[in-house]
Amino acid sequence: MAVYQKAKKYNPEIQVIAMRSRYPQFKHTRTKDGCIVFKGKLRVKPELPEYEVKILYCGDKSPKVYILNPAPVEGAPHIYSNTKSLCLYHPDNFKWHGGKLIAEDIMGWTAGWIYFYEYWLQTGKWIGPEASHNI
Repeated sequence: MAVYQKAKKYNPEIQVIAMRSRYPQFKHTRTKDGCIVFKGKLRVKPELPEYEVKILYCGDKSPKVYILNPAPVEGAPHIYSNTKSLCLYHPDNFKWHGGKLIAEDIMGWTAGWIYFYEYWLQTGKWIGPEASHNI
């Protein structure tokens, strides 16, 4: 018989400490409903522009990541049309829960998205990993 361990849940302060440790340029604020908003600048390569990024973290809900500046061009790939947040992973391939760290998972994928987006701007081809969104 298999034994399954319940996923640990991080106290939101752990998310803040992890972000402060790995991405000190990101500052945080709290919303009235207890969510945490991280905002800061991210440069993935010296020759690429610096991007202002906002991350909305609400515990077990998938974090929402937004590129504030420079704003993505209209029709850019892997951006949800209803929320304008980045599509960083397919829910069938990765399940977010409060036991995961934004500083580990989400920030790495955000940096990857920016890199692939910059390549797409130059070539029109998305070279990052993709999953079919057909239902």
